[in-house]
Amino acid sequence: MGVNIRGRSFLTLLDYSPKEIRYLLDLSAEFKRMKMAGMEHKWLTDKQVVLLFEKTSTRTRCSFEVAARDLGMGVTFLDPGSSQMGKKESLADTAKVLGRMYDGIEYRGYKQSVVEDLARYSGVPVWNGLTDDFHPTQMLADILTIQEEFGDVKGRKLTFFGDARNNVANSLMVVCAKLGMHYCACGPRELMPKEELIEKCRAVAAETGAVLEFTDDPAQGAKDCDVLYTDIWVSMGEPAELWEKRIKLLLPYQINKELIAKAKPEAIFMHCLPAFHDRLTTMGEQIYQQYGLEAMEVTDDVFLGKQGRQFDEAENRMHTIKAVMYATLK
Repeated sequence: MGVNIRGRSFLTLLDYSPKEIRYLLDLSAEFKRMKMAGMEHKWLTDKQVVLLFEKTSTRTRCSFEVAARDLGMGVTFLDPGSSQMGKKESLADTAKVLGRMYDGIEYRGYKQSVVEDLARYSGVPVWNGLTDDFHPTQMLADILTIQEEFGDVKGRKLTFFGDARNNVANSLMVVCAKLGMHYCACGPRELMPKEELIEKCRAVAAETGAVLEFTDDPAQGAKDCDVLYTDIWVSMGEPAELWEKRIKLLLPYQINKELIAKAKPEAIFMHCLPAFHDRLTTMGEQIYQQYGLEAMEVTDDVFLGKQGRQFDEAENRMHTIKAVMYATLK
């Protein structure tokens, strides 16, 4: 029996079976092939989508807009100043209005409950472009990138170094559990995932053969590793005062030449971006002036080295988001 997810929302990969996730990955690869070949695929010309952004983004916004237009859809972008959601109008009322005007809604913001309520009240598919808890569209791009590198991902070890309880790390643990991979969370004990999510992933792993590992030892995290993954140390919306504390906690988990040398020779580096790997940003220079660090979560030589796959990963956001929108709207 084929996979049909028409009409469903895409809020967290916990809601999707391994078969459904693989279907979306196969569809993503096909859309990428068509894009590279210059084959037009405007298959949803009768559809309109709206993008609700409470948090800014380069890759998420561009991926959704380009993917929607490739499919022939109309796109409306609403930033926090362009909507009355949660201010003069309740979330439920906004959702009901948007659901009558649009065929799909993307949300990027803070609380997971917001994207869930949008799905509950709008009556149309809602796609999670990032919340404080999960980042599911990023995960499809990540796994597509790993597949392009290694083929079958089952049994491959992916280690996340850093704040292992952030939205990206949470979602990596979920997708690795779903696809039978070896997921390792490597960071300080106080920055490990919530036990409730770990237990959900352990239940999934028991069915798929996945391995879940948790360590505060960077060498153990890198051992036999196929993919070394990291993210910025202070997420959007967190106070700047956290930098000093996070630097002290997370500097031992920086991905550098010494750490990546402990992984498999063919291991790759991944990052969801943006990355603080040099001083060529306002924040990067500020951190250097204040703390003397040339780079934070990843050093420049690794970021620009032969093992880096972060720009393939970024491009794959477009192809995987296209697959999600098409599969839920077709």
